[in-house]
Amino acid sequence: MSPITRAFHAVSYLQYPLLLVSLFYVVQPYFDGFQGFWQSFNKALIFAGVAISFSTLQDTTRTQNEFSKRIWQDPRKGRRALIVLAASAAVMLVAGLYGFLAAPAGIVQEVAFGLLMLGIGYVGLLKAAIEMYENHRLDKHGPAAPATPAPPDAH
Repeated sequence: MSPITRAFHAVSYLQYPLLLVSLFYVVQPYFDGFQGFWQSFNKALIFAGVAISFSTLQDTTRTQNEFSKRIWQDPRKGRRALIVLAASAAVMLVAGLYGFLAAPAGIVQEVAFGLLMLGIGYVGLLKAAIEMYENHRLDKHGPAAPATPAPPDAH
């Protein structure tokens, strides 16, 4: 792995503290008597979108776990996962843009901005997922070649 790839892979670990910040904003209203619920929800969406964006900096030639490997190696499961990610990103982007541009200034517009940020993060995630799918598909790359060569045909 090149030093630049390693650096980006290292930076991708910032996704975890950012997800913790997002989680903080999700649970904060429970402790504040739900005062400022929508503002907290908006901040959670923004931090989740940024965290997902950082997660896309990972090395796509490797999978993180067996569950992920099983999805990306199977062409049908991988295709379904890509469709779900693409549809999710499209819904978030369209709803976020509509709410941001059409809603009057206020909380709806703020939450729409958070949804838009999450949708942008999902677009990056979709790109990384496409790379994972291309790198790990068994129907394109096949399982690893056997370690010993096949014996020559006897004539």
